[in-house]
Amino acid sequence: MRFDLLTLFPSMVESPFAMSILGKAVERGIIDIRAWYLRDWAEGRHKVTDDIPYGGGNGMVLKPEPVARALQKLKEETPQSKVLLMSPQGRRFDQQEAAKLSQETGLIFVCGRYEGFDERIRSMVDAEYSIGDFVLTGGELPAMVMIDAIARLVPGVLGNCNSAVTDSFADGLLEHPHYTRPPEFNGMKVPEVLLSGDHARIARWRRSEQLKRTWLRRPELLERAALSAEDKKILAALVQEMESSGTC
Repeated sequence: MRFDLLTLFPSMVESPFAMSILGKAVERGIIDIRAWYLRDWAEGRHKVTDDIPYGGGNGMVLKPEPVARALQKLKEETPQSKVLLMSPQGRRFDQQEAAKLSQETGLIFVCGRYEGFDERIRSMVDAEYSIGDFVLTGGELPAMVMIDAIARLVPGVLGNCNSAVTDSFADGLLEHPHYTRPPEFNGMKVPEVLLSGDHARIARWRRSEQLKRTWLRRPELLERAALSAEDKKILAALVQEMESSGTC
């Protein structure tokens, strides 16, 4: 899968993808991540990519012409790639969107800067995305977050193909707790069930912990999660237990 980032700061996005899991996936040719310098498509001696907004106002606005030229070139190379604009006004990016986008052949990310971008740039993209209700200095960090979340779902990127399946939000719930050696640390012990070797018990414990953690930390997720009859039974027992102990 190919990822292209259109940015005024290509060096900002290059080094993080040259290391760890994604770096290895790039080396093996499973994914291809490229950062493009927007000024290469600007005209004039100063290669200007921004200008003052019509009607007045603070800051500078990204011009439409360099973006249009860059996208035309990139689409010639990867005609099947979808163009995504990083914007606080875009749809909220989540695990379900990551899974959907991981099925694409390629993605082109347009990273804005300064006060914003010319409204006509919106007509050049397939979708707008936001990673949260806050404003950053540019679209590079949101694009990098999205690429990390999407790329790890591409087959072959993760060493263990089951890792992504058990992540938080993969099934609509938060992930269960994890433990490793030593079996006791500062008086805190690994739950006995995880040392039992009984895989059925371990699976039930993990599901129960998933439901409990989600209910305590992100209860709104339960409203749209696909819960089985057994899940609902476990939840009811958890609620009753917490209420009786006075911790709810």
